[in-house]
Amino acid sequence: MNAGASISSTSSYAILGCGSVGYAVAEEIAEQGKDVRIIDRDESRVESLRDQDLDARVADISEPGIVDLVADRDVVLILASDVDANEAAVEHVRGADSDQFIIARASDPVSGDELSALGADVVINPSTVIADSALRALESGELEHNAQSLAAIIDDATERIAILTKRNPDPDSIASAVALQAIAEHRGADADIIYFGDLGHQENRAFVNLLGIELHLWEDVADENDYDTVALVDHTSHPEMDLPIDVVIDHHDADTEADPEFADVRPSMTSTSTIMTKYIQEFDLNVSEEVATALLYGIRAETLDFKRETTPADLTAAAYLYPFANHDTLEQVESPSMSPETLDVLAEAIANRDVQGSHLVSNAGFVRDREALSQAANHLLNLEGVTTTAVFGVAEETIFLSARSKDIRINIGKVLADAYDEIGEVAGHSTQASAEIPLGIFTGIEITEGTRETLLELTEEAVKQTLFDAMGVEGSEGSNGN
Repeated sequence: MNAGASISSTSSYAILGCGSVGYAVAEEIAEQGKDVRIIDRDESRVESLRDQDLDARVADISEPGIVDLVADRDVVLILASDVDANEAAVEHVRGADSDQFIIARASDPVSGDELSALGADVVINPSTVIADSALRALESGELEHNAQSLAAIIDDATERIAILTKRNPDPDSIASAVALQAIAEHRGADADIIYFGDLGHQENRAFVNLLGIELHLWEDVADENDYDTVALVDHTSHPEMDLPIDVVIDHHDADTEADPEFADVRPSMTSTSTIMTKYIQEFDLNVSEEVATALLYGIRAETLDFKRETTPADLTAAAYLYPFANHDTLEQVESPSMSPETLDVLAEAIANRDVQGSHLVSNAGFVRDREALSQAANHLLNLEGVTTTAVFGVAEETIFLSARSKDIRINIGKVLADAYDEIGEVAGHSTQASAEIPLGIFTGIEITEGTRETLLELTEEAVKQTLFDAMGVEGSEGSNGN
């Protein structure tokens, strides 16, 4: 935009080229009571516009004389279907050394670049605008249809609804479950949030405690027949239970054997919390502080505070939730105190670190709280010169590994998949990932109380070497980075 160009409520307008696009814009500006002048070379069209009490004049917009006809206008909209004529008009108007704000119509990216180079402040492509509008209408229509289908399932529930988070739930999964529970209650249905595994990470526990979220461990459920409707949020299958799945809402693209009555899986979304925010809006809920805070935290956690794979949908959802959320609670959730167990794991990881270039791998030994591994990996990422960390430890006869990376050249999720996908379970993103590997996989030794320490020693170098190889570096013998 030119330094002196600006648009105000009292601006005057000129529309050059009054086909269907130009006329629609002119009509809207005129209805707003603004001063608009229309210029077109078609005499009969200009006469028709004058009959509607519009200021319309006959001229060829590609000719130099157009400059005098728009000299008193603040904003010039060049909207003819003839792109060559539009380019000439932009060149003439801008060549008059005016500070007028120019909006020009293109037909494709190439003509758009040419119009910008000639001095247009804004370039629009009607076909792109129409396509974007059609996609928004499609998304809106799909959401309305999905909301009606989801409402029908909730309304048909005669017993309680079981809303299952993924195993060892993260903030996105918990927040999505909280939102679905609020929707169910809005429809007059009772729903429980159920999880498998453990909450683990201190931020997750603080999140649940500070917001007063009631979660039920599946093993503590007295009678699974209390539930006649089962919904999965932030995952698409649950092999640990036999109940049929009725609802699946997720942002991961994954194969599943479940055949739910309702499924909304959108890999284009960064978080399930973003999807659930759209449903909250579609159901026209008066979103509570607890639900808004949970969903906002779910989006922020999944996008690394909008630094990872963030989409316009995430930002729009966050903007909607922001006024309703408790930001003091969010600050407390994001800065929990460190437990003694986490401190022990961090100390062990620091002492046993093996650094190769900017990559750090460390063995934290036997751990009671395996979620402390992810916190250790986060803390070690702050070491000078380190861009990628991986911390592993043993619990429940399994090697648990947590990795983080701020190196844009590395997709740490793919690194772990290359290293361990064939021998364990891997999950994650480009900046953070995790793996679970059976402890005896590298040795074939039967696991007993007496062999646990030996197994850990035998597997340590194999785990590290495999990971360093996948990162593209060679492991070393006991380097501590000093």
